[in-house]
Amino acid sequence: MHVTRILAIRHGETAWNRDARIQGQIDIPLNDTGHWQAERTAAALADEPIDALYSSDLSRARQTAEALARQRGLTVQMHPGLRERHFGAFQGRTWADLEQEHPDVVHAWKKRVPDFAPPGGESLLALRARVEATFAELAARHPGQAIAVVSHGGVLDILYRAAARVDLQAPRAWAMGNAAIHRLLWTADSGFALLSWGDTRHLEEADEAGPRDEQAAA
Repeated sequence: MHVTRILAIRHGETAWNRDARIQGQIDIPLNDTGHWQAERTAAALADEPIDALYSSDLSRARQTAEALARQRGLTVQMHPGLRERHFGAFQGRTWADLEQEHPDVVHAWKKRVPDFAPPGGESLLALRARVEATFAELAARHPGQAIAVVSHGGVLDILYRAAARVDLQAPRAWAMGNAAIHRLLWTADSGFALLSWGDTRHLEEADEAGPRDEQAAA
């Protein structure tokens, strides 16, 4: 049985992460902390085998992946299937604003109603279908190899649920920090399996030259 090893990485911090503003598929770049996190992530993975590097085509993911590409001499292969969930009319808004203006809609969102979608946006069911198909497609290209994949919080939440066999509506009880590293396996017969999740040790080590506010990256 040919196993594909997956290093799944969330993009570094953006200004909108810090403001708790919904990014979705709006193309927001990394802030200074995010660039620092990307470089730290690349250094942390310098000795790990990586045969191919994939990324969402949104800037915050691409910039994070480019730090790893420079470290390893790899080419970043962009895939739109790795984009964040499309939040439709919610994109660009803060949760505080939405709770005041549309409490019923936010209630459905927080309850993780599977077929609920923001106006013009994507439901959890649609997101799950896209994410599982994309990761399986990429993993199937590299049997017996290791790939690194840089994506987004909502995407990686779905990946965790697939690997840990957690229901789509179950409350999230696992970390989704910016620039965290997650390790999984994939086979055509068994699908995804979880090795480790939420590794942020590379962001916790002392580095006086870099920004030091991981709380804002949660």
